[in-house]
Amino acid sequence: MLGIEILGLSILAVTPTPETARALEAEVREGLLGESDGAIYARRNAAVEQERRIKESELNTEIAVQEKQRQIRENQMAADIAVEQQRSALIERRAKNNRRDADARGYALNATLAPLRTMDWRTLMAVSPAGADPKLMIALAFRELGENAAKIGELNVTPDLLRSLLAPTPTGK
Repeated sequence: MLGIEILGLSILAVTPTPETARALEAEVREGLLGESDGAIYARRNAAVEQERRIKESELNTEIAVQEKQRQIRENQMAADIAVEQQRSALIERRAKNNRRDADARGYALNATLAPLRTMDWRTLMAVSPAGADPKLMIALAFRELGENAAKIGELNVTPDLLRSLLAPTPTGK
């Protein structure tokens, strides 16, 4: 009627009422908050999983270190036992050798002393290196005299003899 014809229509803005706008925004906001919460949850789970892997790795490392220390202690103990066994074998061998040596020395002494066992001790004293000392010989003579005192009627000892016995020897004996 007026001669106007609509050739195109463009809507520049649609604005809802404030209550409708809040209602529409709430639904989108809840969706965005849910996505945000999901992302936070995923990050926390990833962090917890990463922390678990780190702790597990630390524990595995600690277990490996303790296992190595145990192996070192066992090896050291085995080495100590081996050394002690070698020492024990050496001591046994040394004792056996010492017994053989002592037996050999005993046999040699017995063989050397066998002829002397039947000899009189006075004869042995006379032929010993100390038997050459005149004072010792006179002391042995006095002893013999004392043992046979019943057979001796009278004994005279001169002062010269006693003086020579009591005089110091020049060698300092």
